[in-house]
Amino acid sequence: MSVLQFRSDPIVAIATAPGRGGIGVVRISAKDLSSYIQAFFKRDLRPRHAYYLPFNDADGTAIDEGIALYFKGPHSYTGEDVLELQGHGGPAVLKRLIKRCLEIPLADQRLRPAEPGEFTQRAFLNGRLDLAQAEAVADLIDASSESAARSAMASLSGEFSRLVNDLADSIVYLRMLVEATLDFPEEEIEFLEKYDAVPQLEALRAKLQLILDISKQGMILREGVHVVLAGQPNVGKSSLLNALAGDEVAIVTPIAGTTRDRVVQQIHLQGVPLHIVDTAGLRETEDTVESIGIERSWAEIAKADVILHLQDAAEPDLDANQDILNNMPPKTPVITVFNKIDLLDDASLNQLKARNAKQNTVFLSAKAQLGLAELSELLLSIAGLQVQQETPWLARERHLRALNESMIHLNQAYEFAQQDDRVLDLFAEELRLSHEALNSITGEFTSDDLLGEIFSSFCIGK
Repeated sequence: MSVLQFRSDPIVAIATAPGRGGIGVVRISAKDLSSYIQAFFKRDLRPRHAYYLPFNDADGTAIDEGIALYFKGPHSYTGEDVLELQGHGGPAVLKRLIKRCLEIPLADQRLRPAEPGEFTQRAFLNGRLDLAQAEAVADLIDASSESAARSAMASLSGEFSRLVNDLADSIVYLRMLVEATLDFPEEEIEFLEKYDAVPQLEALRAKLQLILDISKQGMILREGVHVVLAGQPNVGKSSLLNALAGDEVAIVTPIAGTTRDRVVQQIHLQGVPLHIVDTAGLRETEDTVESIGIERSWAEIAKADVILHLQDAAEPDLDANQDILNNMPPKTPVITVFNKIDLLDDASLNQLKARNAKQNTVFLSAKAQLGLAELSELLLSIAGLQVQQETPWLARERHLRALNESMIHLNQAYEFAQQDDRVLDLFAEELRLSHEALNSITGEFTSDDLLGEIFSSFCIGK
C-alpha cells in the first residue's frame, strides 16, 4: 500500500487488545467525518465532548451503548477527523460494531479495515509526530519494564527528536556559511579560519557522541541483553538461572547432563531486560541427543551479547575450561563465574580468588544466593548500561546506524577542516551527508520502504 493511499482512505479498527475486556474502543479516521456522524447517530457531535449514545444497527436495533468522542482534524491523534466509540469489550459486540461502521457510506467511499500502525502512520504523515516519536508509540505499548516505559515516554514526548534536531540545525548553520563561501569565491574569505570551523566541528562531534552514548543505553532498555550460561555439565548453570529468575524454571539434579536443550527466561535487572539462556553442558559425548543439545549450545554462544562461563569452584577442571574458553567468540564479553563457593572454607576461597584475580570474574553460590548482586552489577556494566539520574530515551538499531553514519561524515569533515579552503566543496558534502543521516531518524529524509517496514510492526488499531 502506498503512502498516498494511507493519506486518503477512511479507515476503522478495534483499538483495544484482542479478547474479552470491560471496555472496547473502535477508532475511525478520515479527512471529514461530519456526514458520517450524521448518518450514524442522526445528529451532530461537538468536537471534544463525550456523548452517551446507543450504537445502532441499520434497522435501529442497538448493537451496544457507550461513549462517542469526536476529534476534529487537525487537532486529533492522526491529524484527520477521528471518531472513537467506547463500548463494552466483548469480541462479538466489537465485531458487530465494526461491521456496522463498514456499512455506512462516507461521501462516495466506504471505510476499510486499517492496516497495522496505520493510525500512527497518518499522525506521522500529517505532521502530528515525527518518525522517532511514532516508533516510541509502539515501544511504549511493548515496554516490558517501568524503566522501558519511562524511556519510551521520553521519546514520545520528543526529547530524543529535540536533541537530534538541535544538532541538525547546528550542522545546517555551518553548511549555510560554507555554501555562501562557495557561491561567492571572489570574496576571498578564508572560511575555515574566519569561522572557526575546527572548534565548531569539535563541539558538534561532542554533542553527537553524547546523543550516541545515551542512545546505546536506550537500545539496551528496548532490546535487552542476550546472556548465555555456558560451561561443563553440573557446574550449576540451571541453578544460576533459577536464582536469577527467582523461580524454578529449569530442572536441577546432581546428574551431569540433565539439561539437554536450551531454556530461555527473561528477567529484569534495574529495568533492563535480560534474555538468559541455559544451555546443555559442554563436553565430549557419544550420546546422540546430548550431542544435538551441545551443538545448540554453541549456536547460542555464537549469538550472545554476554557469556557467563560457569566453573565449579570446588572441583575446577582447568584443561576442560580452557578448551571451552578457546572456542568462545573472540569479540563477545565473557564473565568467568566460579559457582558453589558455599562448598569451600575461607582459606580455600581466598586461594581461589588469589589465583583468579582478573577482570570480569565473579565468585558466587547460586544455591546459597551468594554473590548474585556482584554478578548483576558486572552484567549491567559490561552490557553498557550506566546508572544515571536522567532516564535515557529508547532507541532502535536504525537510530544507532544513522547516528554512527552521521559521526563518520562529521569526522571526515573535521579532517578536511584542518586543511585549507581548497577542500571546501568536500567539506560541504560531508556536512550534507551528516545532516541527511540525522534527518533519517526523525523521518525528514526517509524512504517509503522504510516507513512501510516500521509501521507494519505496529498493532492494528494504533
